[in-house]
Amino acid sequence: MAERIKILDVPVDAMTMQEAVDTITSRTLAGEQTFVVTANAEIIMMCQENATYNDIVSNKADIVLPDGAGAVWAGRHKGYKVPERVAGFDLYKNLLDQGRKQGMKSYFFGGSPTIADIAKTKVEELYPGVEVVGTHNGYFKDEDVPGIIEDINNSGADYLFIALGAPKQENWIMANKDKLKCKLFMGIGGSFDVLAGKMERAPKWMQDASLEWLFRLYKQPSRFMRMMALPKFALKVIFSK
Repeated sequence: MAERIKILDVPVDAMTMQEAVDTITSRTLAGEQTFVVTANAEIIMMCQENATYNDIVSNKADIVLPDGAGAVWAGRHKGYKVPERVAGFDLYKNLLDQGRKQGMKSYFFGGSPTIADIAKTKVEELYPGVEVVGTHNGYFKDEDVPGIIEDINNSGADYLFIALGAPKQENWIMANKDKLKCKLFMGIGGSFDVLAGKMERAPKWMQDASLEWLFRLYKQPSRFMRMMALPKFALKVIFSK
């Protein structure tokens, strides 16, 4: 079993990508509901500033993975063995690929209108045999939630991938997972946008060099204020006990 470490008091499971896929798959095959959070530096900083969100990530999520070079660096800086980054987008694709071999059905919830449908078409091309049994965009009101839950349950989905952005996606999962029949709940941020071609992912060499944040800033200068969480995170890690 992978070591559960703490980064700024947020528990993180120091797994490889393969360990994460195997652990999640075995839990879902056993019928266990599993709530997964892929925690990058931004999410860990949100936990410092929002007690409710911190409680969800630290105490309610079943698996919290180190997504992002910052989370990996922080763990290693504190002397832990963190084998690799488990990027949420890559984990999402690996779970879809593994899930089709096990007969797992997925539901895509979130994104702007039509994006989840385009992502569904794309994954069906990438992984022939994958079953995406329903979609719903991320534009909804509180009174729409019971209908969304009913649609997800009626679809027979085993995996629920939610692209509402943090912290909204984790808050939604926590508020509603007891009413849902799915086995896996995972927030995936902008993954539908990447699959649909609306958002470009950094070249592989930049991902390997831990420069994906720089590529995102280049493509979306409006992210500048959000990116300020990164130096704050680094300083907090360096000066934490």
